[in-house]
Amino acid sequence: MCIAEPFPQAKPPDASPLLTRLYQSRSVFVPEDLGRSLNELPPPSLLKGMDAMTAELEAAIRGQKSIMIVADFDADGATSCAVAMRGLRALGAEQVSFIVPNRFTCGYGLTPELVELICRGSATPPDVLVTVDTGIACHAGVAAAKARGMKVLVTDHHLPGESLPAADAIVNPNLPGDEFPGKALAGVGVIFYVLSGLRSRLRESGWFEGARQPPNLAELLDLVALGTVADVVPLDRVNRILVHQGLQRIRAGRACPGIQALLEVADRNRGAAVPTAGTLGFTLGPRLNAAGRLDDMSLGIACLLADDMVAARELAELLDQMNRERKTIEAQMQAEAWEMLQIAIPQQSDPRTGSAAIVFDPAWHQGVIGILASRIKDRLHRPVIAFAQGEDGLLKGSARSISGVHVRDVLCAVSARHPGLIVRFGGHAMAAGLTIEESRLAAFTAAFEAEVADLLEGVDLEHTVVTDGELPAADFHLDTARCLRDAGPWGQGFPEPLFDGEFEVLGMRIVGEKHLRLRLQVPGAARQVEGIAFFVADPPEWLGCRRLRAAFRLDVNEFRGVSSLQLGIEYMEPVS
Repeated sequence: MCIAEPFPQAKPPDASPLLTRLYQSRSVFVPEDLGRSLNELPPPSLLKGMDAMTAELEAAIRGQKSIMIVADFDADGATSCAVAMRGLRALGAEQVSFIVPNRFTCGYGLTPELVELICRGSATPPDVLVTVDTGIACHAGVAAAKARGMKVLVTDHHLPGESLPAADAIVNPNLPGDEFPGKALAGVGVIFYVLSGLRSRLRESGWFEGARQPPNLAELLDLVALGTVADVVPLDRVNRILVHQGLQRIRAGRACPGIQALLEVADRNRGAAVPTAGTLGFTLGPRLNAAGRLDDMSLGIACLLADDMVAARELAELLDQMNRERKTIEAQMQAEAWEMLQIAIPQQSDPRTGSAAIVFDPAWHQGVIGILASRIKDRLHRPVIAFAQGEDGLLKGSARSISGVHVRDVLCAVSARHPGLIVRFGGHAMAAGLTIEESRLAAFTAAFEAEVADLLEGVDLEHTVVTDGELPAADFHLDTARCLRDAGPWGQGFPEPLFDGEFEVLGMRIVGEKHLRLRLQVPGAARQVEGIAFFVADPPEWLGCRRLRAAFRLDVNEFRGVSSLQLGIEYMEPVS
């Protein structure tokens, strides 16, 4: 079943021997698993609760009810909100608004406090609340909204707890008994599917008659792609199709003004590179997230909802400025965290400690602890929780994990073994949020480390760089780099190809004060290639070596309209 009109050129690339090897190492063995057409997506009807959800939304549209979107304050929440707003309006809803909780005053999700704020802000509360990328754990908030006479419709992708909120309808691919095959949908993917199911229902009930025509929901896929990649959900087959289709729209210049403006801001003073999933995750996502981290995600949502480039550019400039400020704050917090860890680690005597890292400073910015935890996790290769000061003696924590440690399950186990130790928590396998009492930080640290240590018993926690092996000399070519770029989208759970090899170093220099540019001899060939290693802040003593072994990506470097081959170096070490 086609849930939206497909974008053209959806055929996967021909599988060369190199691509065949790469796909097979990622458990893709048949061409059908590489399909890129929206026709190949599973139908919305497979999602549990879809009938109830679309029935409620149809009734709201036909009855001209007021609908308010309640969004999360990250990039997935922002794109989910923009998709819901644009999609519901296109389908005929006349009164659609949104609210996103301020993380510093309202906390996460649909809370009773947010319901009170909604009711105080309007003489007439909305008839229907639709949560996006949140709601599955918001029992009290759902109850408060329903007590005020509002319908509550929950769309979410986070893992549910032992019980579900008493909402009027819930769509979440991770509900017990849900048969939808794409369990890795981000929040933005869930609301896109809900809109697709709603369009089918409205079409069947005769809503689209006369001058009213069914909208092309594929126009929302640029937003779906951005939110999916930025939320770092696994790029399974369903998500790869959604992201590929969204990237095709962006590359064709058919993205919404907000995304176009963010690309312009990011590409300033550089040649316009072909957008990839990496562009969404590492370039656009951080700028969008900066609003939610430092101020109010309403600014980011406004950028994505802007319908003209002038307004979109102004908002994108503000987001870019916020992102620069976030980087400054993050750098200071990183320096303080590393100093803490260097002091704490030598004092550990229990062999079970060291399985995780937990850091806290009362001066840390609550909106930046998530990215701080991620940076520490990448370097230590341990689960990490960073805490910041909350209100009323509470600490707000952000957890990031590694393969093999489902951090939400760990928090669930800690909560079960030590009732009351965690005030509340929620999240995914690789990321979670939690709140604890400051006075119980030491007890929580011990319990969390012990739980993680049990999971990691016998596991080598040394960070290992896993590559796709050596690249034949003939494949060090710009055409190969372009082929690999177009063979994705690559991302979480479907990693971008990473090769390794030994090179003779012909030259190297620091560029941009913190990046290392190298000129290398291709092994087994009489040719040279440029390489770049980013953020080499503390160059090692061996940097003047004549040969090195490197793990690298094959990149297309676009600069001022000129394309060239470049190795993106992820890891390197000297060859004696």
